[in-house]
Amino acid sequence: MGIRRKGREIAVQTLYALNYQINAQELKDLQTEQIKAYLIDIAGDKEIGVDDKIFSFAESLLYNLIPKIDQIDEQIMNHSTNWNINRIANIDKSILRIAIYELLFTETAPPIIMNEAIEIAKKYCSESSGKFINGILNAISGADNV
Repeated sequence: MGIRRKGREIAVQTLYALNYQINAQELKDLQTEQIKAYLIDIAGDKEIGVDDKIFSFAESLLYNLIPKIDQIDEQIMNHSTNWNINRIANIDKSILRIAIYELLFTETAPPIIMNEAIEIAKKYCSESSGKFINGILNAISGADNV
């Protein structure tokens, strides 16, 4: 497994942990030190230190995603037919938030982002989550044939 996949997984796990502590509005108000504390705990469980490239990638994802959480959640709401964002499982929502951030605000190719999100969903989510996540990401990327 590559550095970016591991970084995405740690970012997803950190976002998931934060979702149980605070809501999206409070998440935006967190200081970087607070986010880093959660990230250090998650990464430490996997014996990944703060100087590791995996940690740096996860940290970058989180620090850049959180200020844009409203825009990202709006995309989820606009593309999840008949689903209120509060009804989406926290792990699915965490994967979606990371992937949507990357789709909208990075230069990473959409097929890579979508594949990574699906692979992470296979590892951590229910069987139907992959299809749900793929559908939303396809709609957002506008790439039904990606």
